[in-house]
Amino acid sequence: MKPAATFVFAHGAGAPSTSAWMVRHAEGLRARGLRVVTFDFPKTRSQMNVLEDAYRDVVVRALEEFPNEPLSIGGKSMGGRVASQMLARCKLSVRSVVFLGFPLHPPGEPKKRRDAHLAHVAQPKLFVSGTRDPFASPRELRALTKKLGAKLVLVDSGDHSLEVTRASGLDQREVDARIWDEVAAFVSQR
Repeated sequence: MKPAATFVFAHGAGAPSTSAWMVRHAEGLRARGLRVVTFDFPKTRSQMNVLEDAYRDVVVRALEEFPNEPLSIGGKSMGGRVASQMLARCKLSVRSVVFLGFPLHPPGEPKKRRDAHLAHVAQPKLFVSGTRDPFASPRELRALTKKLGAKLVLVDSGDHSLEVTRASGLDQREVDARIWDEVAAFVSQR
């Protein structure tokens, strides 16, 4: 069956594309009809331009390899940030951007915001964030997504990795399924 869309999905700063978290989410999205392309960033973490160039190269290859499929990009934490920064400076045929745990600012440092570039990203944006995420509070993200005209999905009791607490009584598998449904619907819409 032909995929509904291609999604280039980047890992965060803490783990590679082969981490259990990335594999679980990539498989969940594939089960919903998406072609999911994952990759590993170069080892450097301090040079954003190197990470952005690496992301751009993957997107260009995906556009060449799957020219008849709509393509969206995004990632977990740093991966989503790099995707959007790359898109703000490179004009590529990308349909939308997905952020799973956007690192709006370092924990405990709300004045060190990392969102100025988002105004230069014209594509539709989906932010999925846990209500316990120290990198971006629900209040901060509601204000940001309203300003950008973006969609926000909050994961009750979720942390920066969208993992819920045992005390919440929520089933992580059901939470993940909801996230995957939201992402798949967003990147597949015509």
